[in-house]
Amino acid sequence: MSAPGYSPEPNSLDEAYEPDGAPRPLYAGLLEELGQRDLAELRRRVEAQVAARGLTFGEGEPIAVDPVPRLIAAAEWERLETGLLQRARALNAFVIDAYGPQRIFDADVVPRRLLETSGGYLEAMKGLMDPAVPPATVAGLDLVRGGDGELRVLEDNLRMPSGVAYALAVREIVEPEIETLNRPRSLAGFLDRLGEAIRAAAPPGRDEPLAIVLADGPEGSAWYEHERVGRELGMPIVRPDRLETSRGRLFARISGQRRQVDVVYRRLDADRLADPGGRLTELGQLLLPALRSGRMRCVNAFGSGLADDKLAHAYVERMIDFYLGEQPLLRSVPSYDLSDPSAREEAMERLDELVIKPRGGSGGEGVAIMPRESEPDRKRAVAVVRRRPERFIAQEPVDISSHPTVRGAGLSPRRVDLRPFVVSSPEGEIAMPGGLTRFAQGAGELVVNSSQGGGSKDTWVVEDEQA
Repeated sequence: MSAPGYSPEPNSLDEAYEPDGAPRPLYAGLLEELGQRDLAELRRRVEAQVAARGLTFGEGEPIAVDPVPRLIAAAEWERLETGLLQRARALNAFVIDAYGPQRIFDADVVPRRLLETSGGYLEAMKGLMDPAVPPATVAGLDLVRGGDGELRVLEDNLRMPSGVAYALAVREIVEPEIETLNRPRSLAGFLDRLGEAIRAAAPPGRDEPLAIVLADGPEGSAWYEHERVGRELGMPIVRPDRLETSRGRLFARISGQRRQVDVVYRRLDADRLADPGGRLTELGQLLLPALRSGRMRCVNAFGSGLADDKLAHAYVERMIDFYLGEQPLLRSVPSYDLSDPSAREEAMERLDELVIKPRGGSGGEGVAIMPRESEPDRKRAVAVVRRRPERFIAQEPVDISSHPTVRGAGLSPRRVDLRPFVVSSPEGEIAMPGGLTRFAQGAGELVVNSSQGGGSKDTWVVEDEQA
């Protein structure tokens, strides 16, 4: 039976417990172990490790790490992984096409108004995407599991997804604390593959390319990740004020030396190379000459945020068919393009049942989950959408799954999502086994984003015969 006092979230699939309260077979061993542990002490041990490692996000606050890992059976992961690689391949093809021949728009598979109205489209990058180099070296796809048990893509993140180093750190903290024989697939080597992909983006003829992590410094929200990636991959972390350009080349001041930069791994909050009037920003003046000359490449490329536009998400399944000639193996949460008259008419008839998202939003900001909003807030949201429908999309709501999470001396359900990571290089794509699970802090809450207080869980891909 379920743990004493554990009551699954209503209208939500619990990933560890059956509806009758019995442990799911995949979780039986883990739950038996947890039932014999002092959970409050286990959580204190994990929190001490988080603090000791400096694992922070945002304003220097330690992130919340829960000691109960999320388990994914190997058979499900094999299917999921194939779909993740397919989706990343199609999204990279879309970004290259959007800044190149724009075939998908000419074919009217994706409406051209996406380009014309997206804040993620950077005109300055047109013609600068090398088809041989995936523009999004790292993609983080946010997945949720609904009541039918299927994982679907809620959002796509190609611009600058965070979490790779956090997933590694959470694994290092949590796995030693759990004694069950049901061991996870290793994450060893994933960071090395990321480093290989970054360096593989270097222009031809550079035998020992210099790749740097371009970041804001310790004040950046994901500084832990930037510092760890740079340190472990031997890539200097450079701020924009340490860069200079000369004759189509980019140089960085590193340890007192002026060195030519071949690859920039972009981790800056700043995203604009030019202002709305087409005038170059300071960042554009630094980077564009080297990008235009072909003597430097950038990953994740400026302009890849076009694929993060929520309107682009509504068309990813069409992209897979158009670029790959394949059926989608991983489904999207259904979305409505509110700029399309027929889709808008259908959505407006039941807008109170849907989720409204601003196209350029991130971290859950500006999202209205209409069935959960107050009547005045619903009316305001509907009025805004009626005035400017082109600025929003609507999505079907998902009663996302819950997972046992340590609260006090026991377990309580908290809603979770999953952010798996795909690294793409000229040689192909690989996915991190599992990725980072994020959980909502409060009972019944649906927002799991770290920027809004959500916590993290280790994600274990476990072999079926051990399950």
